[in-house]
Amino acid sequence: MSRIKIVVAGAAGRMGQAALRAIAALPEFELTGALVRKGHPDLGNDASALAGAKPSGVALTDDALPLLAHAQALIDFTTPDLSVELAALAAQARIVHVLGTTGLSASDEEKIRAAARHAVIVKSGNMSLGVNLLAAFAKQAAKALPGFDIEIVEMHHRKKVDAPSGTALLLGRAAAEGRNIALEQHAVKSRDGRTGPRKETDIGFASLRGGTVVGEHDVIFAGDGERVVLRHIAEDRAIFANGALAAAKWGQGKKPGLYAMADVLGL
Repeated sequence: MSRIKIVVAGAAGRMGQAALRAIAALPEFELTGALVRKGHPDLGNDASALAGAKPSGVALTDDALPLLAHAQALIDFTTPDLSVELAALAAQARIVHVLGTTGLSASDEEKIRAAARHAVIVKSGNMSLGVNLLAAFAKQAAKALPGFDIEIVEMHHRKKVDAPSGTALLLGRAAAEGRNIALEQHAVKSRDGRTGPRKETDIGFASLRGGTVVGEHDVIFAGDGERVVLRHIAEDRAIFANGALAAAKWGQGKKPGLYAMADVLGL
C-alpha cells in the first residue's frame, strides 16, 4: 500500500514539530511538505531535523499552493487566519485537512464550513483519544445529572494565547448537547466582582495559565452534597499529533464534509 503524502503547516511550532516527529516514526506516511510563516528564520532548513527527527530532505517553505497540489492530507495547528486560507486551498486540491487550530471566530467557522463542501475537513479543539472520550462522558453525565451545576476548569502553558481553550469549549459543547441547550447562550467565561447568584443553566469556564503545562481539563458536575469530576491530563503533545495522523488516514476516500474526532473514533 502506498504511503499517504502529507504536509504539515506550522511546522516550526510545538504541535507542528510533534507532528513531524510522529510522521518520521510511522511508515504509512510520507512527509512531502512543511509550511512556516513568511520570513521565518529557518526557511530552507530540513523540517524533520529541526524537529529532532531523522532528516527527511523536506525543507521548510512559506509557499503552500504547490505543496498541497501534490499532497493527500494537511495537518494544521496554526492560527485562525492561516487555517481559513489553508481550508480554501485544501478545498481546491480536494485533500484531507486535519484542523486543530483553536480561537476561530464565527466568521472563520463559516468559511471552513464552506470549504468542507469540497474537502474532507476533520476539525477538533483536541485530537487526542482520551479527550474525545471525555467529551462523550461529559455529554452523558450532563444528561444523567440534570440538577448538577457544570463548571469546566482548564490549565495550559504560559504561552497559550486563547482562552478558554479549544478543548474546554469542546467539552462545554458536549455538556450543552447533553442538556439540549446551546453553549453560546449559556457559557459564562469570566466572573469578577458582584456577579450575583449562579443561574441553573450556566456552564462556567475557568482558565489557568503557567509554566509548561501541556493541558489539563476538569469537567465538574456539582450537586447538593456531592460532586462528580471528569478529568484529562495531557503529558505529551505526541498524543495530539498521533490523533491528527489517525484523522488524516481515516479521511482518505471519505466524502467531502466537516467531521470531528468523534467521527474518526466512532464515538
